[in-house]
Amino acid sequence: MKKYFITGISTEVGKTIASAIITEALEADYWKPIQAGELENSDAHKVEQLISNSKTIIHPNSYALKTPMSPHAAAEIDNVAIELTNITEPETSNNLVIEGAGGLLVPLNNSDTILDIIKPDYKVIVVSRHYLGSINHTLLTVQLLKEKGFDVSILFSGDEHPTTEAIIKKMANVPVIGRIDEEPYFDQNVIREYADLFKDKL
Repeated sequence: MKKYFITGISTEVGKTIASAIITEALEADYWKPIQAGELENSDAHKVEQLISNSKTIIHPNSYALKTPMSPHAAAEIDNVAIELTNITEPETSNNLVIEGAGGLLVPLNNSDTILDIIKPDYKVIVVSRHYLGSINHTLLTVQLLKEKGFDVSILFSGDEHPTTEAIIKKMANVPVIGRIDEEPYFDQNVIREYADLFKDKL
């Protein structure tokens, strides 16, 4: 069984939509270790509403924090300390999609970051969305993951920006799964269409 860790080059780049598509494509289980804010409409809730297969199990967060901030700061407000030992991968015989929070070096506490919860056997998918600075952020993210020895691929999100995507493909030199367009809306049908499109590349 394969495990996929979905990270982004920043926040709000489309990780949750990407996670829903990959979860649907593989009929995988889904797990978001740390949720900060929006507990009533969390990323797990969104993924659950967007997928349509009957095999996926949505596993509970290891930490569900009330404030939409960096996990270390949200945890401080909630008067809890995030400990790596409490972030335990759920047991499953299915494929597993794991959604990170923000980017790789988002702090969890005074010493650990999101990068520290990515295990060596995880395939890491970097969601890249075009904005001023996104080339730098994408290449830095991919380079750090490659230096750590991870199996890395890129998934573009949002409107096509050919010059940005071309230079990222050339300089990152990792597989590109495809691009999730800036759709008018995302529902189960749209998610399923992308799942079918990407299935053979995962």
